[in-house]
Amino acid sequence: MNFSVLKSATYSTAVVPKPASQSDLFLHSNNHPSRHARAFLPRCSFNEMPQKSMAKKTAYEKIREELKLDAKPKMNLASFVTTSMEEECNILMMESFNKNYVNMDEYPATTQLHNRCVNMIARLFNAEIGENENAIGTGTVGSSEAIMLAGLAFKKKWQNKLKAQGKPYHKPNIVTGANVQVCWEKFAMYFDVELRKVDVGEGYYVMDPAKAIEMVDENTICVAAILGSTYNGEFEDVKLLNDLLLQQNKKNGWDTPIHVDAASGGFVAPFLYPELEWDFRLPLVKSINVSGHKYGLVYAGIGWVIWRSQEDLPQELIFNINYLGADQPTFTLNFSKGSSQIIAQYYQLVHLGREGYQRVMEKCKENAMVVKQGLEKTGCFNILSKDNGVPLVAFSLKDTSHGDEFKISEMLRRLHGWVVPAYPMPSGAEHVNVLRAVVRAEFSREMAEKLVLDIENVLQELGKLGPKYTPKVTKIKKDIAKRKIIVRESNKHHKVLAA
Repeated sequence: MNFSVLKSATYSTAVVPKPASQSDLFLHSNNHPSRHARAFLPRCSFNEMPQKSMAKKTAYEKIREELKLDAKPKMNLASFVTTSMEEECNILMMESFNKNYVNMDEYPATTQLHNRCVNMIARLFNAEIGENENAIGTGTVGSSEAIMLAGLAFKKKWQNKLKAQGKPYHKPNIVTGANVQVCWEKFAMYFDVELRKVDVGEGYYVMDPAKAIEMVDENTICVAAILGSTYNGEFEDVKLLNDLLLQQNKKNGWDTPIHVDAASGGFVAPFLYPELEWDFRLPLVKSINVSGHKYGLVYAGIGWVIWRSQEDLPQELIFNINYLGADQPTFTLNFSKGSSQIIAQYYQLVHLGREGYQRVMEKCKENAMVVKQGLEKTGCFNILSKDNGVPLVAFSLKDTSHGDEFKISEMLRRLHGWVVPAYPMPSGAEHVNVLRAVVRAEFSREMAEKLVLDIENVLQELGKLGPKYTPKVTKIKKDIAKRKIIVRESNKHHKVLAA
């Protein structure tokens, strides 16, 4: 069976029109609510389904006006998720909103696009597959589902091994860093697996491979390494972890594997750091997840999980169904799922190619450096992110006497519209608070410079900048004021001459 054919989707009978242009896809807005938006909406409709119907234009305008209270997606620097795609891709997605991806037999072309994505991503991660062979993997709703599937595969394979050896198999564990994303905690809770966390430390905010090895025992189903920590974007040392674990396995007669959570870094490392060994080039790496909706450059709702080989995915986890009109395999936590995100992923892979992805990632890194250098010039921050990692800037205040990181976060949103989250570091460094600005593909150089200016303004409001420090934005305002004075004086002079 070719597991790359696995998928899932969403039933729909809606007829979606084919828009001819971007303007057809996203209606333009103005600052004044229409008469439809001003129409009376009973308060009970907030919690109960209205008794009577509402005109479609009225419903649209009411919802649209309420949604204006949301933050602007492009200014949401808390999120790694893509917020902008090209018009052609938007149209493709609109045209496929009504396709339920689980119907493989009914939508064979969409199925082929899914399988091509799996194969392309697997080869990007240096999977050992022949030119005409298919990779083992599937599309998911995001990396959370991908991690659940990978974890289940590890657990089932571990259980089968211990059953065959006549040993107890009821206390599996996973070793990971305290900086792990919450989906790992969900997996451990939902599927009854002990989660062993390696504490981080001040100045070292990711999992220490040596400390991780100390927590491994014969009940460890895998060690999870993170390629791009949510907290500061740093890549964990998967190569060192692999080498240490090889020694540990040989010493104890174990075969403990590695899973790489590359949700954020999986589409970054191959293009910015191609020599970095973190993927299937390392023998103990058995599966990798990546988020297509992060640096894969697709809107929210798509992830991928790739296995090293067929033997790393226990066959009893794959179900076969026939009630959609044909026999087909499925290995997903959900069933129905829209096909538009998968189509969008395929569009990005073939449109951009390796050259285009490299260009995008280089631009993201350059803009992250603009933000980093601007913050360093203020003299107010410690930079906690690494230059070689996911394109983001994590930073903390050197002095919190006139306001802390949470105050800066609040003021940036209230005064300037930026969403820059503030949060404490994980276990082992909880006393360190950090601000984080994620630099995505749609974050331009101009936006980077504007963010720095707005942070400078907030610092000045809080009295954190010395009297001799003049933010660039203040300098610009003064220059404009000077030019206005010069223009006025010049105009007066010309009037006198004309008289």
